[in-house]
Amino acid sequence: MSDLYDADILEWSEQQAALLRRVAAGERLNEAAPDWANIIEEVESVGREQLHAVEGLLVQALLHMLKAAAWPLSAEVPHWQAEARLFRAQAKRRFVPSMRARIDLIGLYRDAVRGLPDTIDGQAPLPVPEHCAVTLNELLAEGP
Repeated sequence: MSDLYDADILEWSEQQAALLRRVAAGERLNEAAPDWANIIEEVESVGREQLHAVEGLLVQALLHMLKAAAWPLSAEVPHWQAEARLFRAQAKRRFVPSMRARIDLIGLYRDAVRGLPDTIDGQAPLPVPEHCAVTLNELLAEGP
């Protein structure tokens, strides 16, 4: 079964789902057992991927907020602010309470700062705060 997992994850997942449905219905399986090791791995990865998705959205929001602060006279500021609001709203929609303890806002902010370009339209950025000026609650809140 692990060979199929490596060769065709779609086929593997469909077969495993069918087997799990049969087990859940109380049927005893004689011909094949579920691929428990890979099923467990996949279940764990679902949560990790959701966390990574929220973290990615938060980094994008922070990056756009930083661009607006670092180049306040740029014609792109309204676009960056709109993008930041969109990324924050998407993060809020996907956020679940158990993520709160796992999100490293300090690290995400550092990633966003690293993502700032050296110049925009030939202009160097204004200094940005060394530490994140917003909390996770503020990032996930409605509004600007």
